[in-house]
Order: sequence, then C-alpha cells, then structure tokens
Amino acid sequence: MTENNEKSTEAQKNDHRSTPKASAFTEFIAKDWAKAEDDGYTREPVADYAAERRAKISKAFPGERLVLPAGPLKVRSNDCDYRFRPHSAFAHQTGLGIDHEPDAVLIFEPVEEGTGDNGSNHEVTLYFRPLAGRDTTEFYADARYGEFWVGPRPTLKEFSERFGLRTRDLSELEVAITKNAGNQGLGGVNIRLVRNVDPAVDALVDTSRYNTGVELEQADKLDSELAVALSEARLIKDAIEVENLQRSVDMTVKGFEEVIRALPKAKEHHRGERVVETAFFSVARTDGNDLGYDTIAACGNNATILHWIRNNGTVDDGKLLLLDAGVEDDTLYTADVTRTFPVNGKFTEVQAKVYNAVLDAADAAFAVAKPGTKFYEIHEAAMNVLAHRLEEWGLLPVSADVSLTVEGGQHRRWMPHGTSHHLGLDVHDCAQAKAELYMWAELEPGMVFTIEPALYFKDEDLSVPEEYRGIGIRLEDDVLCTEDGNVNLSAALPRTVEGIEEWMAKLAK
Repeated sequence: MTENNEKSTEAQKNDHRSTPKASAFTEFIAKDWAKAEDDGYTREPVADYAAERRAKISKAFPGERLVLPAGPLKVRSNDCDYRFRPHSAFAHQTGLGIDHEPDAVLIFEPVEEGTGDNGSNHEVTLYFRPLAGRDTTEFYADARYGEFWVGPRPTLKEFSERFGLRTRDLSELEVAITKNAGNQGLGGVNIRLVRNVDPAVDALVDTSRYNTGVELEQADKLDSELAVALSEARLIKDAIEVENLQRSVDMTVKGFEEVIRALPKAKEHHRGERVVETAFFSVARTDGNDLGYDTIAACGNNATILHWIRNNGTVDDGKLLLLDAGVEDDTLYTADVTRTFPVNGKFTEVQAKVYNAVLDAADAAFAVAKPGTKFYEIHEAAMNVLAHRLEEWGLLPVSADVSLTVEGGQHRRWMPHGTSHHLGLDVHDCAQAKAELYMWAELEPGMVFTIEPALYFKDEDLSVPEEYRGIGIRLEDDVLCTEDGNVNLSAALPRTVEGIEEWMAKLAK
C-alpha cells in the first residue's frame, strides 16, 4: 500500500512518499484528464422502498429535525483505514450500500405537515462529499478521499437520480444542522440525532444545543427515542429486503460448500480452523461485500465456546466442526447460518443422538413460528424439547418440568443463549426496539429471524458422562414469517444427520 504525506519543501528532499508540490508538476497533473461522466442514471429498485421507510419515520417526528450520520472512516493503523461500512439506520433510510459515502449525513428537515416528500412531514436531503474535479488538488493529493488514491466517488446528480434523494455538498452540512435549532417550546427546532456514529456530528449538535439552551436530559431523551424508532422500523422487512436476505443466504450456502471442500487441507494444517474460516471468507468477498460478522469455525471443544472467533485450533477426524457464518451482500444485509458436521463425514452414535435432540428442538420452534405466536414462544418451544431430552438422558438434577420453570433453569447450563433474534442489516437486527415490539410481540409476516437451538457439553463439565464431553452442536436457520407460516431461507443446506452425511460425501468427490 502506498502512502501520501504532505511535507515541507525541505522534508520532501528526503521523503519519497510525499506528493510533489512544484508548479510544473501541479500544472501538468491537472491537464488532459477525460471529463467524469455524469449523464442520466437508472433509478435503483430500492429507491421507492426507502422513500416509504422515510415517510414512516417522518410521520413519527413532525416538526423536528432528524440527523442520521453514515459515520466516518475509522483508522485501523496509522494512516490505514478499515473498509467503510455505513451505520445501519442510515443504510436503511437511504437504501445505500457498500462503501461509497463516508462522512455522509441524511437530514430530515421539518416542513408543514403533509407537504413534504411523498406527503410526509419532512424534506429529506443527503449531504455527502461528491466527486472532486480532476483539476483539483484533492484529486491527486488527498490519500483518504482523492480519486487518484481511492477511486471515483459519486456525483450529487448520480445519487439524486439513482436513489431519489435531494443531494447537497457536505460543505453545507453545518448550516443545515444548526439553522433555527433550539428548544421547540421556545420557537426553535428540536434536533434528534443518531448518536455515537460520527463524533464530528455529535460535537456539532452538542455545541448547537449548548448555545441554544437545550437541556442535556431532554436532548438525550430525544436522541434515544429516534434510535428506538429507527430500530423498530426494521422489524418488518419489505419485499426488497427479503430479496437481499435470500441472496445473502444463497451466498452463505456456497461458502459452506467451499468449507467442506477445504476440509482435507484443514485437517493437515496446525490451525485448521483458520483454513475453514478462510474458505468461507473467500466466498464472502468474491460474491458478496464481506462477512456479516466474524466467522465461528470451532472444532471439538472449541464448539462449546459460544463466540469462538480465534479459530486457531486443529480440525481432527472424529470430532465435530461447528461453523457459524454469514455473507453480507452488497446491500449490507447479512445471513446468519450455523451447521455442525463431522470432520470425517460420519456422525458417531453419541454425536448423532445429541444432534437429533437439537434438530428436534429446531423443528419444534419452526412449528410455532407463525403469525400470532409471541416471539419468545419460539424459544420456549425449543427449550421444552431440550429439557425433556436432557431428562431422558439422566443429565438434569430435577425433572424437565421443574427445570422449565422460572425458578429452575437447570437445562440452561447446556443451552445458555436465546433461540432466536431478528436478522437484517445487522446480524442482531432491531436490537434497540422496545421489548413489547420485539420479545413480547406477536410474529407478523415480513419478520426475518433465526432459529438456533444448541447443546454444549464442555470437556471440563464433570456433570455429564465422558462420552458427551467436547460435543458442541448448534443448528441455525434464517426464517421468514409469512401469512400462513414460515419459509426457511437457508433450507438449501441439509439439516438431518443423513442429509449432512450425504451432502459431505457428494462434495468430497
């Protein structure tokens, strides 16, 4: 990777890395570049869906200015940044994906009720740093944003036409945020901000609030309410979101297949779990945008560690490999799928027994995952199966019925996490939604969530017979709630003992 440092004239004599400043250079590099194309653009299919999303948010906050930052570039080391990913609320409300809008901010400007975009209460504008001219210093000298260094950026016209948004240069942002700001009760305009996304925008809003006498406690309440509303707005996925998720799942299935093909190499390597991780990552980057989250590639006892992401263990015949992974699509929607399979392609009798218990729990959860069911009841259905199976095996110190009471919970020693979470732009989507709209809510068509029961018997767990120790099994699918039940979006991956063995044998040929 190259780097660019602006240095004094004296320093440049001994530093090959800086951009020359001689007038002959600056005059020459500014000439004879083809004009950047800025002709007509095709409107993106997501544009109309995103407009509907904005109208719903607008309805909830009439008369108030809403500020949704995408977030800045984040330093990985010295002058090297991580690949950029915008904040999920920003992505949802704009329809923008991938990595082309660092520092951008979406602003909902209040207008007279019903006179805004699509009959809403706001006119919404996207502020971002557009493509700099090829005759500007930024073009060749700015290593963070210049086209010469990082590639072309969109123009204001391009984003306006593709995504159906008003667009303005980022240089106008400060005025857009602070004009007429103040306490709404005193004639000003309340600002609601998605906080902790962009420190510069946080500082700008905080300064404005301080200067206009807005109370901190009141401001925190405003911001919190906006964050909750934006999270809840993602609980029901629209048609294009479901398409995005299915595409992410399909790529994830391909990634799992590549892992099976890589098992011979993984078994030979002293960090075979890394071989597994890398095989999946290759699909995530070549077919999608990236990983939706750090891959869990856990063999043997590592599979009993819920968030094992070191992935530095061996992959050994006779053991199970738990792979929890998801591809993030270019639209930033991610899959979240887990399969547990035998490294040598054949389950042992004990492994199959434990696996089938987890499968039965998942099937019980699928059976209740339909409109009218409370979200928490998915978990209850799975736990009922696991608790009774653990009782049958003589592992529970009490009956399953006692363990399933609020005062009990002994079965949770081997299944300590929840069975389901919403899925979308975030792997744990809608996390800021109120409990009554999430955990205690009835399922509705358009909700997408995981079903992921498990059993974990650690090597060091002396409460279970030795034959169970070192077995960790999780089975996770991505599920769409429909009018008459549900659809398993990840059904292309086998779920049964027999199906997994046949699948592995086929891919090994």
